[in-house]
Amino acid sequence: MSQSTQALEYIIDAPQLKQAAIFIKEKVGAVPQLAAILGSGLGPFANAAQNTTVIPTSAIPGYPISTVSGHAGRWVLGEIEGKPILLMQGRIHTYEGYPISRVVFPVHLMAELGVKKLIVTNASGGVNPQFKPGDLMLIDDQINLMFANPLRGQHEHKWGPRWPDMSDPYSRELQEVAMRVARELQIPLRRGVLLASKGPSYESAAEVQMARRLGADALTMSTVPEVITAIYRRMQVLGISCVTNLATGLSHQKLDHAEVTETANRISETFARLMRGIVREIAILKE
Repeated sequence: MSQSTQALEYIIDAPQLKQAAIFIKEKVGAVPQLAAILGSGLGPFANAAQNTTVIPTSAIPGYPISTVSGHAGRWVLGEIEGKPILLMQGRIHTYEGYPISRVVFPVHLMAELGVKKLIVTNASGGVNPQFKPGDLMLIDDQINLMFANPLRGQHEHKWGPRWPDMSDPYSRELQEVAMRVARELQIPLRRGVLLASKGPSYESAAEVQMARRLGADALTMSTVPEVITAIYRRMQVLGISCVTNLATGLSHQKLDHAEVTETANRISETFARLMRGIVREIAILKE
């Protein structure tokens, strides 16, 4: 990668971001202060929203197009449990060929529109031997093994601090809400550390063992850059991961993206119940 190309990887086009924000505001007016990014196979949750306005991300100026199966590429603004929310169906990944600045463009856009609380969800591979496919995991910390950070390069003081504190990337307050809702609904909810790599190949068995020794409970190819950006932009973040498969070497089954989608679909009703309860409780928290 040349020096100029490497620099471009970390450039956020501020005028383009402003143009995208104006476009959204013209479509919907006020944007909810609560948003959720729906990961692989979890996008159908947005179908439960009422009084919706749907915006294809392909229509938003400067917005990168998702190319992955199971990522619809839509913003759905509506209500869940009577509470206003922005639901992002389909995220962007670095393995699609996008620079990391494009991957986090949606989070910057949410911040420009006034989003204060962000729920990130994903599909992950279980590393913790106590996990099984179909488990839901509350993310309580993360490991960035993507060898890239979305905050490198240019810095906009108005957006956030140059050196954001990452001691609490996943809000303890929002985690307590999620755990309380899970207990009330009798939904088992694991807790663990999420490790992100770039992909798109699944990890080797040796890499999985390394990840476990590093302290990871689940592996993903997304989420971590979004969370770093959200913290930088002064959002509170809650993370929920759907363990769709056991990581390489922990089962005899070959890994396939179809398995990811199949498992996410299988637990979609449980995921939706948990999310509805969390949205209801988060929406009434005081700022």
